[in-house]
Amino acid sequence: MSGELRIALIGNPNCGKTSVFNQLTGTRQKVGNYAGVTVERKVGFFNLPSGDRVRVLDLPGTYSLNATSLDEAVTRDVCLGKIEEEAQQDAFLCIVDATNLSLHLGLVLEVIQLGRPILLVLNMMDEARRRGIQINAQKLSERLGVTVIESVAKNTAGVETLVKALEQKRFSVADSTRSTASHQHVQSIVNDVVIYADQEDKRTEVLDRIFLHPVLGLITLTLLMFVVFQAVFTWAEPFKAVIEGVFEWVGGQAGAFITHPMLHSLVVDGIITGAGSVVVFLPQILILFFFILILEETGYLPRAAFLLDKLMYKAGLSGRAFIPLLSSFACAVPGIMATRSISDSRDRLATILVAPLMTCSARLPVYALLISAFIPNHQVFGFLSLQGLVLLALYMAGIVSALIVASIIKLFRKDKSQYSLLMELPSYRLPNLKSVAIGLLDRGKIFLKRVGGIIFALSILLWFLSTFPQPPENATMPAIDYSFAGQLGHFIQPLFAPIGFTWQICVALIPAMAAREVVVAALGTVYALSGADDDAVAQGLTHLISSPGSGWSVATGLSLLVWFIYAPHCISTLATVRRETGSWKMVAFMTIYLFGLAYFSAFLTYQIASHYFG
Repeated sequence: MSGELRIALIGNPNCGKTSVFNQLTGTRQKVGNYAGVTVERKVGFFNLPSGDRVRVLDLPGTYSLNATSLDEAVTRDVCLGKIEEEAQQDAFLCIVDATNLSLHLGLVLEVIQLGRPILLVLNMMDEARRRGIQINAQKLSERLGVTVIESVAKNTAGVETLVKALEQKRFSVADSTRSTASHQHVQSIVNDVVIYADQEDKRTEVLDRIFLHPVLGLITLTLLMFVVFQAVFTWAEPFKAVIEGVFEWVGGQAGAFITHPMLHSLVVDGIITGAGSVVVFLPQILILFFFILILEETGYLPRAAFLLDKLMYKAGLSGRAFIPLLSSFACAVPGIMATRSISDSRDRLATILVAPLMTCSARLPVYALLISAFIPNHQVFGFLSLQGLVLLALYMAGIVSALIVASIIKLFRKDKSQYSLLMELPSYRLPNLKSVAIGLLDRGKIFLKRVGGIIFALSILLWFLSTFPQPPENATMPAIDYSFAGQLGHFIQPLFAPIGFTWQICVALIPAMAAREVVVAALGTVYALSGADDDAVAQGLTHLISSPGSGWSVATGLSLLVWFIYAPHCISTLATVRRETGSWKMVAFMTIYLFGLAYFSAFLTYQIASHYFG
């Protein structure tokens, strides 16, 4: 675009770069992939006071331009102008943590050596002042030969100086011939421009005595998980009720205007019922990610990685596996792609194989449905939700299973050597609420796009398969039994009978291969078309499957819960494994071992639960 200013943000992990990006661009962001690679590209836009438009590219965090991972390689290639679509950058904004210049200036000096226009942003200046750190920005500018400004990216006012600098185009190209990125040169600059107070970061020191303690740290982590999963159920209920009411009203209004029976069935029973049965779980997904984003913003998540490193080491996983596995709680696809940061091929493969055992957000609607239907909403010890405890147990079952599988893989490895975890532990800080809000908005958009895309399409397809062919005139069974879906469900049901699955569940498992949460929409559609009582359908899928005569039992519900801990119900995950390993054998192995775990565990659960619950 003519007159558009193009800038790229570059910096170390934990420098506050993303907070700067969010403060500048707000919700005017687009996320995509770089051409030819799976690395995420985040671009945002905003207007300067003059009205000029600015395009902001948020590059992946890196400690050096000597790339050791695909993410770092993308950052390096953008800086070198090797990526055609990002070759024309007007300036690079080097974001550094003002409290840790010794670590962050090395990357700045590497960028200076490239001879590109630069603006150096000293971020987190409020934290530096709190800790008594004095930085002579003018002298730093003279030593580096670039413009230096101060910033506090956690609030809008903190980036006003940055906006003014962009308005004035205060970029500069330093003399790269006098600049080296050696540790000695960096330390020389820091000694010249920084005065450290004779005090430590007391807040971080005190908190780390608790959060990194081998006993207190694990207790704290467990309590945090308790709080998160209790909130997922207790906080979400009022919002779920509102969403259920809205979709019930929409279905009633649409049904009143649509008189054609087939079209009425498609819109009300297929689309509205299918989509509504999934959207109702949006509040629980947002609450889960609210806590994850808060813990990330405060600097706690790297401590959790450090705390669990020894346990992962014993299980045969590299400490570097923590971040990919943590990412898999959102979705296994980016989690598997994140394993590219693991240099050892054996550790990387082990991490890929266990990543699907982390409970991704797509499982949450299924868990929430079944727990609400079959687990009483009782209080334990007078203040803990039983439903929340069951949800926590499901997440923990996935984690423990991943450690067991990794330990078994370790037994078959000839080389038993391990690599230690090296990572920066940032200072504790208050969360940037704007960044949290933007993160939640992004997560909500992703979820709703799946509802409007994959789930919408599959709901229509499943409606068609559940409606045609039509039953004969002298039919004695519900119409859906004569349909393609009904016939297929009855055909494969004997295979799943030992684990308590009904033919309706068997039908729902098929479209769930595209996305796990589709099973909820599929069940909603199947029951809406199967002659179920209209009042039961109106009350929601939870009431329908838990009602007498539904064909479900407590044992069936528990068996399906356990099935979804392990089952390889995601084609996109298997496709990612094929792309990352280059081997169909690994895809086949993962599919077989996950299916075997799912069937065996569901079988044990159903048989034991049937004995106790009947």
